[in-house]
Amino acid sequence: MSNLLTQKIRCYFQLLRWNKPSGRLILLIPAGWSLWLTPAGPPSTMLLGLVILGGLFVSGAGCIANDIWDRQFDKKVKRTKERPLAKGSVSLKTAWILLTLMLLLSLFIVLLIPINSRNLCLQLASLSLPFIVLYPSAKRWFKYPQLILSICWGFSVLIPWAASESSLSGGITLLFCWLATIFWTFGFDTVYAMADEIDDKAIGLNSSAISLGRKSIKAVSFCYFLTSFFMAISAFKANLGLIFWPFWLISTLGMQREIFLLSSRSKGIKTSGLHFSNQVRIGSLLLLGMILSKVI
Repeated sequence: MSNLLTQKIRCYFQLLRWNKPSGRLILLIPAGWSLWLTPAGPPSTMLLGLVILGGLFVSGAGCIANDIWDRQFDKKVKRTKERPLAKGSVSLKTAWILLTLMLLLSLFIVLLIPINSRNLCLQLASLSLPFIVLYPSAKRWFKYPQLILSICWGFSVLIPWAASESSLSGGITLLFCWLATIFWTFGFDTVYAMADEIDDKAIGLNSSAISLGRKSIKAVSFCYFLTSFFMAISAFKANLGLIFWPFWLISTLGMQREIFLLSSRSKGIKTSGLHFSNQVRIGSLLLLGMILSKVI
């Protein structure tokens, strides 16, 4: 009985992708950028905890929605054929129950935000929900579904800022942090889509990797250049200390180094996975620079 329960819980974690911390971190990193760039930064322990929990619940909901949409396609794609819904280890009914639970928990987190920020955060969360639900279907009708995901990721900047500042009047600092997140997300998710390029073409799904074709690597390089450029403007306007800038320089060089390595390797699941993991490290390095700039 205990083994069966353990196996069920493992399948639920796989459905939520909680067994893959890189995917959760890469959503929480822009939220961290936002929190430490606010005039009120560094954030309180309570606010930081709410943002982390909210990120876990929302990303879990997004992953389940994605798998519900794609359960038939996932069976035909090498990278995704072992996902719980695709192989039948979790029922569709259970997936819907878990999706509802994640959305309710996400709402509960928003309701715990201090009252002066709560209404704005509720409005932003409501605005983000259609994009989160829409993204998985975008592969069927939109040439660049990664752009929809980028917009979803953008809310991970806006909602923490609103929770901290009770407004979105962040000026250039907020705008360019948001833009940096949009382009960063489009870049790394385009690389991630390269792993499925052959299978996606065969079953008629779209991705930015397919749409951009041979220009995809150059496009990702340009996205990372804009990420670094926009982040520099945001950090400068936020008056981050000198300690931040070596971290920014290393991160900027690191992103372009990843492009060079991507160009020299054959496309595949391992290559895309390694690139994704390295973007987590690079994004974390930027965040560390912000934290040290605020703390020291």
